[in-house]
Amino acid sequence: METREFQRNQLQFAYFTPNYLQFENDFYEYSALDTPLTFLTDDILQSMAHSQQNYFKLNKENAKDNQDHYFISNSYR
Repeated sequence: METREFQRNQLQFAYFTPNYLQFENDFYEYSALDTPLTFLTDDILQSMAHSQQNYFKLNKENAKDNQDHYFISNSYR
């Protein structure tokens, strides 16, 4: 928990930019998850930061079309 508190607001999506809005639309188009994206963004950013990658994968088990989808992020800072 201390690590999460320390890193809070270190990384965040650039909300309300065209890139993020497109990402949000694409995510909802392919995602079969019941959880809204708003509740997933911190975990997504933390995962990308720890892995030092600029993308994350929506696996086929959580996709509407049963295919893996990779989201490359250029909308976080």
